[in-house]
Amino acid sequence: MGTRTGVLVVGGGSTGCGVVRDLARRGVDVTLVEKGNLTNGTTGRMHGLLHSGGRYAVSDQASARECIEENRVLRDIAGHCVEETGGLFVKRPEDDEEYFQEKLQGCRDCDIPAEVLTGAEAREREPYLATDVEKAIAVPDAAIDPFRLCVANAVDAEDHGARIETHAEVTDLLVEDGEIVGATVRHESGKGPREHGIAGETEDIYADHVVNAAGAWAGRIGDFAGLDVAVRPSKGVMTVMNTRQVDTVVNRCRPKGDADIIVPHETACILGTTDAEVSDPEDYPEDEWEVDLVIDTLSELVPILQEARTIRSFWGVRPLYEPPGTGTQDPTDITRDYFTLDHAERDDVPGMTTIVGGKLTTYRMMAESITDHVCEKLGVQAECDTADVPLPGSERPGDIEAAMERFGLRSPVARRSAQRLGSRTEDVLASCDPNPVVCSCEGVTRAEVQDAIEQAGTDLNAVRLRTRASMGNCQGGRCAHRMAAELHPEHDEPSARAALDELRAERWKGQRHALWGEQLSQAMLNHALHAATLNEDDDPARTDTDVEWAAFDDGAEGTHTEHATGDTEGAHGD
Repeated sequence: MGTRTGVLVVGGGSTGCGVVRDLARRGVDVTLVEKGNLTNGTTGRMHGLLHSGGRYAVSDQASARECIEENRVLRDIAGHCVEETGGLFVKRPEDDEEYFQEKLQGCRDCDIPAEVLTGAEAREREPYLATDVEKAIAVPDAAIDPFRLCVANAVDAEDHGARIETHAEVTDLLVEDGEIVGATVRHESGKGPREHGIAGETEDIYADHVVNAAGAWAGRIGDFAGLDVAVRPSKGVMTVMNTRQVDTVVNRCRPKGDADIIVPHETACILGTTDAEVSDPEDYPEDEWEVDLVIDTLSELVPILQEARTIRSFWGVRPLYEPPGTGTQDPTDITRDYFTLDHAERDDVPGMTTIVGGKLTTYRMMAESITDHVCEKLGVQAECDTADVPLPGSERPGDIEAAMERFGLRSPVARRSAQRLGSRTEDVLASCDPNPVVCSCEGVTRAEVQDAIEQAGTDLNAVRLRTRASMGNCQGGRCAHRMAAELHPEHDEPSARAALDELRAERWKGQRHALWGEQLSQAMLNHALHAATLNEDDDPARTDTDVEWAAFDDGAEGTHTEHATGDTEGAHGD
């Protein structure tokens, strides 16, 4: 099967979503393909920090200036994705005073607002800071929801004619006469809100130009055409705590090192991160010692973290890139700047441009840069407006409060719905009556879940990314089955079961390295809820075993375990 598009964007992270939005708004016929959900790669595994630039104010001032510029833009165009937390760079007694002054001066050199606070003033803002914190620098850091941000970009792109295909993996690049003319895409069966008639099939998508925005996987895309895209993936491990121990982003004011940031995000805190170069962007789960290192080190800043419950851990991969010949040995020394690789100029292979490096905070700037480049190649005369036009959900900030008043939204559940939905609050919440809470940890109602299902189909992990359902303290223990139930009657029972299994598997993946103390008890409770109460560990309807139901009516002793498990011990006995 073959189709045609003007531009094919490979990668559905923040950069890819930004590129497809920018191209669509300039009137370009554009298609985006992503092998998993939107945010499947690096974007979905970041710590949620909207950089002020303070982290780079000493080591990489060019990146710092880009960050503060885009920080201001995103607060304007993506207000419903940003929480105005503020940030602190805190100094402990053992931290270097000279570096503290360098950080302060660096912020001022880069036009980053910076205010020095005494230790007492810092603890007035964050009471759980360690008592020996001497002073701090306050900067305009913030928390940002990467899932909501990417979906909003994709929705705006679709509204302007773009085609967005998730669960569509590029398996090859199409090359004719030395020029890249498109890609072969394999569509995963049974995923996504609409099938386009090609689920489970392979599609050749021909394009006038291909944009490789695959991040840490950009090298793999380049390999299909024999192009060397030398991305150096750097792994970082993060842990998620059960509550918000702080309401401000807290950074350790010291030179680069592991475990130096705490980001409040929604109902939790995310602690990070480590930094280690790896060869494969997928095949390396985090190690328990890294989780311990992050918690123990950051407890020096916020001691109450030692008493908190770690609900999960996860790792992300930074798509770092530096020009050939630089020879940097330590990945922490590699610039966080971004690079545009025109393969026609660099490799004499026209038809594709790769964008690598950068960070989520600068995604829109990166998208504008490469879209300018592509439009020049295609002869498109159109200006970028993505820095000025709000994303869907942020168009009318006053509508949030107006909708809350209209619906009487005074409960924490309804208020959080309004924070997530932004200007879409009224339309979404009015769509369900009654509108019970599906996920009590995150305060997600049926209306939000149903709205996400309309966008994502049977993929409950995509529903999770859009709503935060199952991302709270119980990690889906009390709500995963409720989310699956919302798939009925639009989707059949086998689809709902498969979606539930996939969601629970993903939730379990992040908990395996945090099974101690109260979290171990929570994991066992989840097991009891799903394996025992829902009978997931021994459900005859989910096996190929023939069950003699008449034997139950006869009351034959031991029949259930003999027939259902084939073993008199049974699953529970084992």
